[in-house]
Amino acid sequence: MRPSNRESDALRPVTLERAVARYAEGSCLVSFGNTKVLCTASLEERGPHWLRGSGKGWVTAEYSMLPRATHERTRREVNSGKPSGRTQEIQRLIGRSLRAVTNLPAIGERQITVDCDVIQADGGTRTASITGAWVALHECFAWMRGRSMISVDPLRDHVAAVSCGIYKGVPVLDLDYAEDSAAETDANFVMTGTGGIVEVQGTAEGKPFTEAELLELMRLARGGIEQLVALQKQALA
Repeated sequence: MRPSNRESDALRPVTLERAVARYAEGSCLVSFGNTKVLCTASLEERGPHWLRGSGKGWVTAEYSMLPRATHERTRREVNSGKPSGRTQEIQRLIGRSLRAVTNLPAIGERQITVDCDVIQADGGTRTASITGAWVALHECFAWMRGRSMISVDPLRDHVAAVSCGIYKGVPVLDLDYAEDSAAETDANFVMTGTGGIVEVQGTAEGKPFTEAELLELMRLARGGIEQLVALQKQALA
């Protein structure tokens, strides 16, 4: 039995609340169980300098964990002078995931930065961030269309993410911290609404996992992401 008493293919309770930040062009408060992330999308009227004159826009992301998002206070990374390697890896993953479903020329020479701030962490902060960031980005594009800044929706598809792992020998979906910290295998899957694979991250924490186990984790992830995409659609309805 899982610590949360869920079935192996069950997500934690997931909520996506949009329009939660008054000043951001797009925003979403996403919860995967006790993991909560505030995602805000901010529009800048100019893109990065290396895209100047290309007619193409850019979508990027920043990620941070608030000092009391975990059991003990962690030091703000701004005080150390630079983000940690983990933070850089996660924010690059979020940016890649969003760009994979965005028609960048449709934005024009503008940049949208999606900030993902972890308010409370209980495992799966990067997957929750990606799932909520898509909603915030969608809201930003809707804001732009409402002001005739763009004529078409730059989003080609949904994108969402979920963790899977092998816990006590059993493949399970959407690990919370109790499972993540003890899992034999930990993996993250990013997929589109039409089933395309954006990124797969998988690590054996102990015994190496088999190809059959990887395929079972993929199967669980597909089912979970189908549910997350349905929740994204419901949040925007």
